[in-house]
Amino acid sequence: MAGTTVDEDNVVYKTLQLVINNAGYNFTLAQVLELGAGKEKLQAIKDILEAGGRLQTENFAENLYKIFDETLKTAYDTMHIKPQDGAEEAFKLLRKNNIFIVLNTGYNAVTANGLLKKLNWQVGNQIDALITATDVTANRPKPDMILLAMKQFKITDAKEVAKVGDSTIDIEEGQNAGCSLNVGITTGAHTQAQLSAANPDYIIHHLLELLPILN
Repeated sequence: MAGTTVDEDNVVYKTLQLVINNAGYNFTLAQVLELGAGKEKLQAIKDILEAGGRLQTENFAENLYKIFDETLKTAYDTMHIKPQDGAEEAFKLLRKNNIFIVLNTGYNAVTANGLLKKLNWQVGNQIDALITATDVTANRPKPDMILLAMKQFKITDAKEVAKVGDSTIDIEEGQNAGCSLNVGITTGAHTQAQLSAANPDYIIHHLLELLPILN
């Protein structure tokens, strides 16, 4: 969602940076993006802390996650959230061509559904389904969210699925699911060089660039 279809100015990772640094660390935003982008957010915190050499305890990470969750909710309640440029037009064109649109995210269900409400997006209207980190046991780069989406729409062959995301872990998720197309987009967390390291099939800079690739 964030960075791929939703433009929220990287507030999720700025919030992660704030909460973690307030606990005594000194990570740059670039480091937080590199280590945490696309991941379920508790796991992102654990990975960032471990990279800082002080994972502390499981409870420490969980307490930071609770602070992060509340801080992010306040930020989302007060800031302007908008679709990524071209997102809604891309949604219409994809659905017109009988392609299901499933948003999947490292957010929990409460946060993700709050974003949908703020954008006035509805399942069955702009998109066909939403799958969140809350809905599966294993999160990215495991393919569970994609596999759950396939199950919902009775798709048995992952070659009928394209995965698009703004982080390397999105690309890895699609590759692990066996998707026929794994596409990085530069509108969010990771740069073109970072995305290239995950060997995507394509890298795009605007969502409408996806349509010719699918055709």
